[in-house]
Parts: sequence; C-alpha cells; structure tokens
Amino acid sequence: MEDIEDLEDKLADLESEHRQLDLEIDRLVNTPPVDLLQVQRLKKQKLALKDQIQKVRSAILPDIIA
Repeated sequence: MEDIEDLEDKLADLESEHRQLDLEIDRLVNTPPVDLLQVQRLKKQKLALKDQIQKVRSAILPDIIA
C-alpha cells in the first residue's frame, strides 16, 4: 500500500489536473465556435478525475467504523 505522502502527492496532482480541465472547459465554452463534442469529452475526463480524487481521499482518510 502507498504511504500517506505518496497519496497526498497524487491527490495534489489529480486536483491540479482537475482545475486545468475546468479552465480548459471554460475557455472552450466562452470562445466561439464552441466544439460541443470536445467539451463533452473534457467533462467526462473531469468526472473520471473527480472519482479518482475521491478514491485517493478515502485512502488517506479511511472511514471510521463506530
């Protein structure tokens, strides 16, 4: 299993990539002509990153069973 520092580094990288995708999506939407297919692909990629971010966060802070 990865140690906490590795997971935190991975989380930071994923969050950075997520922010970059968000900026790219905004740029595409606000710059005509809008390529809806490209925007859809980027949104799908952003959602996949969000899922990965959640998995890494769960690995860093596991659920506490009371």
